[in-house]
Amino acid sequence: MKKKSLALVLAAGMAVTTFGGAGSAFADSKNVLSTKKYNETVKSPEFISGDLTGATGKKAESVVFDYLNAAKGDYKLGEKSAQDSFKVKQVKKDAVTDSTVVRMQQVYEGVPVWGSTQVAHVSKDGSLKVLSGTVAPDLDKKEKLKNKNKIEGAKAIAIAQQDLGVTPKYEVEPKADLYVYQNGEETTYAYVVNLNFLDPSPGNYYYFIEADSGKVLNKYNKLDHVTNEDKSPVKQDAPKQEAKAVVKPVTGTNKVGTGKGVLGDTKSLNTTLSGSSYYLQDNTRGATIFTYDAKNRSTLPGTLWADADNVFNAAYDAAAVDAHFYAGRTYDYYKATFNRNSINDAGAPLKSTVHYGSKYNNAFWNGSQMVYGDGDGVTFTSLSGGIDVIGHELTHAVTENSSDLIYQNESGALNEAISDIFGTLVEFYDNRNPDWEIGEDIYTPGKAGDALRSMSDPAKYGDPDHYSKCYTGSSDNGGVHTNSGIINKQAYLLANGGTHSGVTVTGIGKDKLGAIYYRANTQYFTQSTTFSQARAGAVQAAADLYGASSAEVNAVKQSFSAVGVN
Repeated sequence: MKKKSLALVLAAGMAVTTFGGAGSAFADSKNVLSTKKYNETVKSPEFISGDLTGATGKKAESVVFDYLNAAKGDYKLGEKSAQDSFKVKQVKKDAVTDSTVVRMQQVYEGVPVWGSTQVAHVSKDGSLKVLSGTVAPDLDKKEKLKNKNKIEGAKAIAIAQQDLGVTPKYEVEPKADLYVYQNGEETTYAYVVNLNFLDPSPGNYYYFIEADSGKVLNKYNKLDHVTNEDKSPVKQDAPKQEAKAVVKPVTGTNKVGTGKGVLGDTKSLNTTLSGSSYYLQDNTRGATIFTYDAKNRSTLPGTLWADADNVFNAAYDAAAVDAHFYAGRTYDYYKATFNRNSINDAGAPLKSTVHYGSKYNNAFWNGSQMVYGDGDGVTFTSLSGGIDVIGHELTHAVTENSSDLIYQNESGALNEAISDIFGTLVEFYDNRNPDWEIGEDIYTPGKAGDALRSMSDPAKYGDPDHYSKCYTGSSDNGGVHTNSGIINKQAYLLANGGTHSGVTVTGIGKDKLGAIYYRANTQYFTQSTTFSQARAGAVQAAADLYGASSAEVNAVKQSFSAVGVN
């Protein structure tokens, strides 16, 4: 969308046609690509596909374990069996390929290995077709894993808190969980400490504390912002925090009100009449949508938004109007396009809080809800005014409930790119002046024609558009908002076509782009998926939907090659 007021009344819950690919079954081996992609760092497979076992007639879990036991050398499992090396976390059916999907967590002597998750697809005849995910190698040879001396988890929390350097007000009690952690060339036991707080500045930090020495090995902020915090210098200067209000859903009658959004356009709003007040509580979808007012404080969720006449036209209402309406449109997009029922595909409520802090120049998903600042009026206006921003942030929640990509380095940049892709596709679904820019409606309100990021031309805002230009520093969790430009450019080329770095791509349209990335993110990506592994997963997703020899598969390959990802 462009920065301009609209005089259009929009109906809530607009109907659209569900997109569905041609589909295929793994029983048709033509649609299973023969791939064996190795991780160059650990020298073991990170994505393998084909007719890997032949028909066995066995349960999916048994098929996967049998295969891994036979391939122990390739995966460097040592003397331990596959049953001792992996824990099954989830078993689900995949209707697209009529197969069973097994998600696993690598373990060592019962302790999970950080970032080492795997996903396998087994056809209905008991044949393993795909195994995705890097496995930590040679754990039985790691000297530090033989050391049984460990500090207490409470000590690890104290070390993390000391390193943080502030005394925050926690949203969730700090916790420490023991993992096997790969730290460069070394592999050791480490406590993963989570510090989740809002004051003095929002954070959802993950610390990695070596279990025997107490050394800080790594840390990053998992708070999923729409933009790099470096671009959000205006922090909260709100009044002192008050006791958190008790916030409960209201019971009442479904109503339809109206309100003016941040850009001045009028929207139709699903509300709930309870007593004499109309609340921004939408009960009409498969997931209830709630919108709250933080009242420029930093407590969450705040107060459920209420109005006396069901007309939300005051200037202060605008941020809430857009947060409420656009959360509904994002839900509608995922439901209509992929039959996904909310962020967890099980009807989880969608909660949004607006007027967070004072002049707060960001928006974020904190692991349980959406939060929007008002902006300072110069760098940003109210961040809920951008539908692509809301689609972006809620897609972080979709990713958290599927591949759960780690928010650091390449997997974090892929996480950000997926949110940009689907934030943009939600904007096209809403269909009011959609474009391939991110945040153009809420960024620098006094200046026309700019945005936070561009999918068509990432370099316009200083982001790389080719893997050879990848940022390799540690800022911004290893450049998650920067290196996302590489995948953003790939996605734009896949949808629209074009020539980049000497490679010509034939576009397949935005609907097929969404179908391929949704399938890859929910079926093939794992916590530590790299760009190279993302290519393999996206290619297989396209083969599942359109056939291994399809133009769509060729376009996916072309688009990744165009940005230097092989």
